[in-house]
Amino acid sequence: MAKPQFSCSVKVQFLPEQSQAGQHAWAYTITITNSGDITAQLVARRWLITDATGHVEEVRGLAVVGHQPVLKPGESFEYTSWTRLDTPQGTMRGTFYCMTEEARPFEAEVPEFMLAHPGALH
Repeated sequence: MAKPQFSCSVKVQFLPEQSQAGQHAWAYTITITNSGDITAQLVARRWLITDATGHVEEVRGLAVVGHQPVLKPGESFEYTSWTRLDTPQGTMRGTFYCMTEEARPFEAEVPEFMLAHPGALH
């Protein structure tokens, strides 16, 4: 039986020009690749953003940057978004909720990644 599968990779960049007075900002670029063998669509997302104090913010919504891409096997979709924290470091992890052409739901995990101000790590 055909198996749906999306894989995800992340690149993070600190945004000094968007960071000010206790607020620290990062851009993150996500590349989603259909690594399965059937066409499927990314429908929604859920992010868990954790700051250095352990405070967790949950963000849920339909689409990513206004898109619900349909990916054939081997195709990729890349987008850039951003987030802001009250601490100079934290983490993010997420889940993309996806659907096959036969309306079978599946999830694609975005492994936890670090958000760190360049001067915050030793």
